[in-house]
Amino acid sequence: MGRVPFLTALVTVVIVGVVPFVGGGGPGLTESATANSAARSPLFASTATAPIEESVDVVAIASIERVSEESLAAAIKAEAKSLTTDSEHLAQKAVPKPEPIVVASVTGGSASVTQLRAAYASAGQACPSNVGGGVPGAPSRSSSQGVAGTTSGDLASFAYAYNAIRVANCLQPIPLSNFRYDSCMEERLFWMAESPSSDPLDGWGHNGTTRSDGVAARGCDGNLAGGSGNSGATVASKWWESYSHRASLYQPGASTGGVCIAFAMTHGGIDEPYSFTRAAARWTYC
Repeated sequence: MGRVPFLTALVTVVIVGVVPFVGGGGPGLTESATANSAARSPLFASTATAPIEESVDVVAIASIERVSEESLAAAIKAEAKSLTTDSEHLAQKAVPKPEPIVVASVTGGSASVTQLRAAYASAGQACPSNVGGGVPGAPSRSSSQGVAGTTSGDLASFAYAYNAIRVANCLQPIPLSNFRYDSCMEERLFWMAESPSSDPLDGWGHNGTTRSDGVAARGCDGNLAGGSGNSGATVASKWWESYSHRASLYQPGASTGGVCIAFAMTHGGIDEPYSFTRAAARWTYC
């Protein structure tokens, strides 16, 4: 029998070490993640095998590291700790939303725009930006005497203008889903619009106001605005321009947590054209 040459294939576990991971765009629009050079790299292994001259038996020799239960437990503990101190993907983590600035003042939940801007600046923040989303609808119902009520367009026009005014003056916007049609205030506006008097101001006013024909008021009170050619947007502006209504309906400096803005509007009256509107709104809680 001839001499049988055989070759030994040597399998070597190469370096488990420190290989820098660089790059990887984060989920943000302008942020990117650059890994810490000390971050852990995946386990790599390479196998070197000499060429085989003939069909022969091959014996593989490898370096072997025995793993004890103690060393395995220590490795698991180290892995768990590394997950709590992530240095590789910090730029990919969600940034907590800053808490709204609340400026308390002697006027009871009111603050000037200058105070608000100064408060945000001292906290290293910019004034709030506007929000997106949709506004709930309104039923477009009519009163028993045919006065047209709040439309979805009325409510949306008011909501968008209201929030635009707020962010322009460094106030937190209200979520658009928190603008609500209010049937109770609408009933009060119907009661005003159905007055038989030719005076459009008959019945106009807050709780305790009477109507010339003696019919008792119905519905709920609110901040009032109206006149010919008004829309949800124009009455939002009118309420802001009136300091007393601004304090009641916009409440500068007050927290917006859980706040809803109730709104209603009527078009025309029993002797007035559709373009003559009455509107009511109030700051409330959802």
